[in-house]
Amino acid sequence: QVQLVESGGGLVQTGGSLRLSCIASGIMFSRYTMSWYRQAPGKQRELVALFTGDGIRTLADSVKGRFTISRDNGKNSTYLQMNSLKPEDTAVYYCNAILTGAGANGPYWGQGTQVTVSS
Repeated sequence: QVQLVESGGGLVQTGGSLRLSCIASGIMFSRYTMSWYRQAPGKQRELVALFTGDGIRTLADSVKGRFTISRDNGKNSTYLQMNSLKPEDTAVYYCNAILTGAGANGPYWGQGTQVTVSS
């Protein structure tokens, strides 16, 4: 059974920082592309950052220079370090795992963690 469990969300003031964590189980973690998505009220879910199993990292333009994605394959975990937070970063943040190519599997989603940035 695949599980993704996020943590680290909360309420922070503008300019503050948060670090989100996602622990995966039930998958061969190192092979999966791990991503963070977010969904604000009334908006579509959008990709924030991804980190492939091959080591390629991508960030949405809106968070470049402020957010960093990382992963620790030994801990089956991925992280999203969020600095210089803005009110427009307020959303539910979801962890996502997908395996593409041979043996494709997923996507799998976590339950989400709320991030609220006050102005």
